[in-house]
Amino acid sequence: MIKIETKLPKENRNKARKQKGKKVKLTVWIVMGILMVFALAFGYWLYKTVMTPNVHTADGKDVELYIPTGSDYSQVKALLTNSHCIANEKSFDWVAQKKAYPENIHPGHYVLKNGMNNNQLVNLLRGGLQTPVKVTFNNIRDVDQLAGRIATQIEADSASISHLLHNQEYINQIGFNDRTIPALFLPNTYEFYWNTDAEGFVVRMFQEYNKFWNKERKQQAQSKGLTPIQVSTLASIVNKETNMSDEMPRVAGVYINRLKNNWLLQADPTLVFAWNDYSIKRVLDRHKEIESPYNTYKYAGLPPGPICIPSVAAIKAVLNAEDHHYFYFCAKEDFSGYHNFAKTLAEHNRNATKYQQALNQRGIR
Repeated sequence: MIKIETKLPKENRNKARKQKGKKVKLTVWIVMGILMVFALAFGYWLYKTVMTPNVHTADGKDVELYIPTGSDYSQVKALLTNSHCIANEKSFDWVAQKKAYPENIHPGHYVLKNGMNNNQLVNLLRGGLQTPVKVTFNNIRDVDQLAGRIATQIEADSASISHLLHNQEYINQIGFNDRTIPALFLPNTYEFYWNTDAEGFVVRMFQEYNKFWNKERKQQAQSKGLTPIQVSTLASIVNKETNMSDEMPRVAGVYINRLKNNWLLQADPTLVFAWNDYSIKRVLDRHKEIESPYNTYKYAGLPPGPICIPSVAAIKAVLNAEDHHYFYFCAKEDFSGYHNFAKTLAEHNRNATKYQQALNQRGIR
């Protein structure tokens, strides 16, 4: 059998090749189109996942998030869930995983703003970009009460703060002892990172103390024959004698006059402190018999340390004490909070009688 080979004319072969090429190109364009559709769809999903606002807060108000020290990623997610401000938890989780946030947990206080997207939120948390908290304390009796007050405002608990402030070796290293340590603290409002521990708090207070007691204030104290701690000790007495800041320099001047003339201070608030009975409203003769270095009716000079954490106003009042000739003062009989001042004992006794009569009339014993 003879095989006959048939060949298409040259024109037909060229035409077939062109048609085949068009089919290949069409196929490529179709594939590229499909890939582009997928790419656009993925890009849109990615943009929506990463950049679309995912933090929606009640009334558009900021939400405060507190991440405790030692928290892991699951605990952070639980905190976010409990805050009810994350609209899509799965999208947040996807972005967090991609940006390795689970391996970069930072404790602290964070402020979440309405309208934040997942990228912004993860960057905030992963970068540890926490917002400081304002820590305020005033009208503090002792370091244990201080510890309790501070523990409500930062992560450190009251026990750890109190334990550190009773650690003799530690407080000796910073120049204080168990009786003078209240002088370290200057009531005010400070900014702290929420996850500050007990030592971090004390170190910051030591820095503020050294900042406050600059060369000028130390010279002011020295001009009155006092050290900074002694100024704080006297200021604590002034604080307990009057709440009127405009009267504090005059009260401070009375006690400085007594110190200069080697008189007993005879400060009633020191007896209340010695008795550790803050319910005492009226100091009686029996209270003056207590055996204590804080009994300024028995022992001359200043007590061994502050009887409270004095206000900055009281400290400044001591540094700027009035230069006068008063040696006595007694609460005014009108219970205004102000005092009558006297240069002589006879004048003071008249003032005291008027006040005692007012106390009797009100039934205060």
